[in-house]
Amino acid sequence: MRVVDRKEENIERAEKMIRELAEMGSETVILPEMFNCPYDNSRFREYAETQEGPTITRLGEIARELQVYIIAGSVPERTKRGVYNTSFIIDPWGEVIGKHRKIHLFDINIPGRITFKESDTLLPGRTPTVVRIGHTRIGVGICYDIRFPELSRIMTLRGAGILVFPGAFNMVTGPAHWETLIRARAIDNQVFVVAVSPARDKRAEYVAYGHSMVVDPWGSVIYEAGAGETIKNVEIDLSQVEEVRRRLPLLENRRPEIYKY
Repeated sequence: MRVVDRKEENIERAEKMIRELAEMGSETVILPEMFNCPYDNSRFREYAETQEGPTITRLGEIARELQVYIIAGSVPERTKRGVYNTSFIIDPWGEVIGKHRKIHLFDINIPGRITFKESDTLLPGRTPTVVRIGHTRIGVGICYDIRFPELSRIMTLRGAGILVFPGAFNMVTGPAHWETLIRARAIDNQVFVVAVSPARDKRAEYVAYGHSMVVDPWGSVIYEAGAGETIKNVEIDLSQVEEVRRRLPLLENRRPEIYKY
């Protein structure tokens, strides 16, 4: 979805797209990183809200009405300690069944290209997140989290067959690494990886790459969006996870006793 500088409009846009996907038969709907807020350090505190705020409250009502799960991309979450970049997972009864606070904050400096420091305004999470949706365990990370293979491996070892990463890679890192990282995490762990980006807006302070993507446990891209706003209902056959692991017993062949630093 295209994110604009008005929270109410972003919530309305998300609701419209969730409704369209529910009509198409989607059972779990995933939104992008910072879907209710411009991806801009100077705006995170202004847009921040608690779990009981308007964004998650409204998504809970929609999930209950439409009987869908919603992995609510991420929003700036306000707490007594400070602001986190947080993904809330909502069940078809409108209840929050889990949340992931972005663990690895995006602090980079590529001279002449891009400088961004999330830690100026955000606090890091500390806990890997795996939730049960129906009969499936789903691991949730946010954007920069995908670059750290240890996190994806922990979620996989905790039973996740799907890893979900709402993420807003930019026009430097996106073309270079987005697809490679998504496919790598899928191949590493023999899981499905679903990565959901905001649409590209060249007028924004931070320009997202787009190209939301679904990759199967063999590392094949089964869906890739373009740069613009779009929705897509993708059916995932979870039997592929066990099939790939039978053919190539990667996880069984691990040697954790020698993986010492």
